[in-house]
Amino acid sequence: MVNNTAYLCLGSNIGNRQKNLKIAIESIKEFANIIKESSIYETEPEDYKNQPNFLNIVLLIKTDLSPSELIIKTQEIEHVMGRKKEIEKGPRNIDIDIVFYNNEIIEQENLHIPHQNFSKRNFVLTPMAEIAPKYIDPISHKTVSELKKSLTKPSKVTLWT
Repeated sequence: MVNNTAYLCLGSNIGNRQKNLKIAIESIKEFANIIKESSIYETEPEDYKNQPNFLNIVLLIKTDLSPSELIIKTQEIEHVMGRKKEIEKGPRNIDIDIVFYNNEIIEQENLHIPHQNFSKRNFVLTPMAEIAPKYIDPISHKTVSELKKSLTKPSKVTLWT
């Protein structure tokens, strides 16, 4: 039974970024139904600045996987696609983050839902606002649109064509 709702943010800034996103999306379809898909956005890196721009997309999925099972599946995709963590927050061919899972708040060693710092990340909030502007963050109780408007220094995010 597919009864869990999750929002995933995917990013890539190495190699054929658009193809990397497509490969990851096809892999996600093996364990989830994709309900909505944002446009693709080109975004500037936020923490580690000395790297290429990212392409980012947000997916709304339905899945029967638990949060722990979902993080394992997304990390498997990253591993199969050859992701290497050489520099913290550095370049990567694929990154898949669970932004939200149902309306749950989860604080575990390797799993934080909502995703840590998502509310300060324009590269998450812009595509998220496109497909779910009224989604309410279970921690702040603000909508995604409200969180996006409250960014003090939003990074540059442009629609990818």
